[in-house]
Amino acid sequence: MKTILTLIAIAALAAAGQWTTFGGNPQRDGWARGETTLTKDNVGKIKLVWKQKLDSPARELSSLAAPIVVENVLMIQGHKDIILVAGASDTLDAIDADTGKLIWHKKFEVTATAKQAPRWLCPNSLNATPVVQSGGENPRDKTVHVITSDGKLHSLNVVNAEDRKPPIQFVPPFSKNWSLNLVDNVLYTTTSQNCAGAKSGVWAMDLSKPDRPVKFFASTGGIWGRAGVAADESGKIYALTGDAAFDPAAGKYGDTILELAPKTLDVLDYYVPANFNFMNRKDLDMGSISPVLIKDKERELVIAGGKEGRLFILDAKSPGGPGHNEPLYRSPVYLNADLYSAGRGFWGAFASYEDPQGVRWVYAPAWGPVGPDAPAFPIANGPVPNGSIMAFRLEDKEGKPTLTPAWTSRDLNVPEPPIIANGIVFALSNGESVVQATEDGRIITTEQRLKAAPGHATLYAFDAATGKELYSSGDTIAGVAHFSGIALANGRVYVTTFDSFVYSFGFEE
Repeated sequence: MKTILTLIAIAALAAAGQWTTFGGNPQRDGWARGETTLTKDNVGKIKLVWKQKLDSPARELSSLAAPIVVENVLMIQGHKDIILVAGASDTLDAIDADTGKLIWHKKFEVTATAKQAPRWLCPNSLNATPVVQSGGENPRDKTVHVITSDGKLHSLNVVNAEDRKPPIQFVPPFSKNWSLNLVDNVLYTTTSQNCAGAKSGVWAMDLSKPDRPVKFFASTGGIWGRAGVAADESGKIYALTGDAAFDPAAGKYGDTILELAPKTLDVLDYYVPANFNFMNRKDLDMGSISPVLIKDKERELVIAGGKEGRLFILDAKSPGGPGHNEPLYRSPVYLNADLYSAGRGFWGAFASYEDPQGVRWVYAPAWGPVGPDAPAFPIANGPVPNGSIMAFRLEDKEGKPTLTPAWTSRDLNVPEPPIIANGIVFALSNGESVVQATEDGRIITTEQRLKAAPGHATLYAFDAATGKELYSSGDTIAGVAHFSGIALANGRVYVTTFDSFVYSFGFEE
């Protein structure tokens, strides 16, 4: 029954055209199923409808989180579609989707004091994209959940920013946590980089209980894919971890694809690559990207990757097989042939959709050039020295699923997680520098990274079947983006940038 209800909830969300969580749904597939306004024929004519500067200064490299969208909210002025954007300086803003005008601005009170100075890896900031929950005493009620820099969960009325419940501690203060996911009334987030001494792992809070108890699973390896964890139809949780020791008997799961039980976060299964020691030694961890859950006929599959530049397909029912090291598919190396530990490989989050012909596609944000020994892509839309969106078709070969290369986009410097709507792939080239160290081996500062940025962010639209460029925002966006994202609902595309602007692209009503 739970699976059926979950499917109904996902279908209703997609049909409504909302975008209330990173990637659009708990599976993190980035597919705006209900979108009908934007088409391949008209997307080239979209333009900037509005932009709004928010009062949320950046902290180190952290600024605005990816936007989320709630539609048809009943307010005193009537029904509104609202854009919600969390800011690094412990802020949350609600924007009228039609006009771009600010509806409310919330500055959270932080009750803890950071013991370490901020740096770009650990900025002591609000970091996780919020999530919106519908229902409660009134089925029309909508609550936005957000974690502030002191690790407290705030649950606010979307209409007026008033607390639904008192703030409660969720994660350690000034830990670096990632996009909230909400499944069957349980909130999930992840922590990484040992910021403020916080252990890496997955956190769960049961909202159905009055005291909102918290469970924690320590993974040892950081989990810093942009979407946090993904969930399958039954509510099981999947996470990709970073470099750390691997010793399941001691509860250590470095460079591992984990399957965790709902609420309790018990380890149900896992997959560890056969070349774990090599990956761990070369800092080629899988923690750089979040997994995506997709349906293939009657099977549910997990798509994963990481900085090594490989892709994996796992069966959600048995991710690692009997020996925990047997994926359904392990790809060749598509990029990062030079074994860069920063700025190369697959980063952020995947996207996936099924086209009208029944073909399942997977889109991967690829940082850096295609490797010299990588399988050829039948369609290449120009050289890609900085990065691209790589498109793959999910196909059966000898009874097993594989990812067949289809196309690479134009050059992107560098791509944020893409999203799909109505046969269109939207992608943001963030324009930043991803170099993390100087020529003499010193970690560079935030100021140095910003100064080295080669350009500005640019929004693109590509044909989902060929990668042909259908739209570019050109020089419309002035600033760069860093670990940002895109939201889409009702014919509008929303982008956040490092200089605290929110942009809305679409058609004037």
